[in-house]
Amino acid sequence: MKRILPLIFLLMCETSYSQSKSQTAQWNVDPKSHLALSGYDPVAYFKDAKAVKGQASIAAEYEGVRYQFASAAHKELFQKSPALFEPQYGGWCAYAMGAKGEKVEIDPETFKILDGKLYLFYNRFFNNTLDTWNKNEAELKANADKNWVKLTNQ
Repeated sequence: MKRILPLIFLLMCETSYSQSKSQTAQWNVDPKSHLALSGYDPVAYFKDAKAVKGQASIAAEYEGVRYQFASAAHKELFQKSPALFEPQYGGWCAYAMGAKGEKVEIDPETFKILDGKLYLFYNRFFNNTLDTWNKNEAELKANADKNWVKLTNQ
């Protein structure tokens, strides 16, 4: 029995690691550090209504994804209810998820809070997808919700 317990423990640790790894595989995170939002503070989008770069020294992890914060107060708020501050569609471009069901990089400074949820958008080379999203938000959001479910259930 004493030999079996360490084996069970190791198996549980491996299963937990595999689950975290597979969850982060769907998220728009740095592949090595698992840092989300290019280091921007997820709480600042809601509390400050702007994109604020977080500090590496003020960080927390939630379900295998690492977040940085601009202040200890923001980190504390996040740790109380992390799901409230998570970006939609794993942090991928909401417009691309709705239009084509694709994972497209974002500009962390191009965002929208809608019904208490954070949506991020691609914004480069004279292509601000937030503008296009706003023209057909209801349909794009409905499609993005469906497409994200399909992607995460594969």
